[in-house]
Amino acid sequence: MIQKTIKEINEKIRKGKAVVVTAEEIIGLVDKEGISKAAEKVDVVTTGTFGPMCSSGVYFNIGHARPKIKLGGGRVYLNDVPAYTGFAAVDLYIGATALPDDDPKNKVFPGEFRYGGAHVIEDLVSGKDVTLSGTAYGTDCYPGKKLETLINIKDLNEAVLFNPRNCYQNYNAAVNLSDKIIYTYMGTLKPHLGNANYCSAGQLSPLLKDPYYRTIGIGTRIFLGGGVGYVAWHGTQHNPTVKRKANGVPQAPAGTLAVIGDLKQMKAPWLRGTTFQGYGATLTVGIGVPIPVLDEEVIKYAAIKDEDIWTQIVDYGEAYPKGIPGSLGEVNYAQLKSGKITIKGKTVPTAGLSSYSKAVEIAEQLKGWIKKGDFLLTEPVASLPGAESGYTFKPLKERSVL
Repeated sequence: MIQKTIKEINEKIRKGKAVVVTAEEIIGLVDKEGISKAAEKVDVVTTGTFGPMCSSGVYFNIGHARPKIKLGGGRVYLNDVPAYTGFAAVDLYIGATALPDDDPKNKVFPGEFRYGGAHVIEDLVSGKDVTLSGTAYGTDCYPGKKLETLINIKDLNEAVLFNPRNCYQNYNAAVNLSDKIIYTYMGTLKPHLGNANYCSAGQLSPLLKDPYYRTIGIGTRIFLGGGVGYVAWHGTQHNPTVKRKANGVPQAPAGTLAVIGDLKQMKAPWLRGTTFQGYGATLTVGIGVPIPVLDEEVIKYAAIKDEDIWTQIVDYGEAYPKGIPGSLGEVNYAQLKSGKITIKGKTVPTAGLSSYSKAVEIAEQLKGWIKKGDFLLTEPVASLPGAESGYTFKPLKERSVL
């Protein structure tokens, strides 16, 4: 029985002796040599995903002006996009989906949503100047009532990416049974099963390669937006209790991660402002999580293939928006990635909203960092809630609507 510790693996990383492979590479290695030999040989498996993740944002401190101004309780705009001011005098948060006040949104349907909070974040991390305009009510200690200035990430003491929900563990494949085209966060869906969209890296996706969160927990160091970040907590809508296949992989949207990291270290190619016609703005985020090979069970899960990862086909024309439970069937990621699936006897073309090629790049880059000794693994300080923890997820249907 193979048994390793993160401390032992880190020592091998420091000495340049750690064997690191991507979640794609481990599949072929296990097929060739088996689980036991692969577990003995490999120390770390790297994963990756690059897809739209709405629940994302940045908090930062702009420093004090002369005269000082209390923006908390006032109004602030960054490149005309509203930021949240309810923390303190000059601490701000801008969310990925925030939109300018004068954006027509869906008044002229479908809206274009060309620029939102996510695009401001991309501009910040790109090193561009961002216009800040703010108003306040004035106090004895903070007499200023108006501020117009430019901010740049290089001049900020703190700029922190904090995303309350990223890295979904599996997600629906979306279709449209209605007789009209619809515009959703799963992209544009044509009527009468005209297409099917999905959003996961499948066999490279972090939480699908550690389905019971054995190695990924609070404090896990990760690749985040091209820099180094950490798992801060389980993400919102974290739901570990969904049905799973015999291999442990959830059959529907399940676990999520809240992540945090220094925006000043990140790179614009891995944090992209993204527009969804008729829906809104979002941030496409690159995340990579290292999985330490502690034993053979870790390898067993890390080697799960696309054809062994199943998800639900959901109608976004009526069932999803009305909260009607149910599925049109199951499909695996090998089928989704083939370019076409069969639903109700009809051949339906498929498209991925997340980039598999970029997920491969992330896994490879993280692998390179570890092999060079530039990235050590961390011991989680606490586990993510699992099905056995007593954690319960209460869906909206269980709450009263006022």
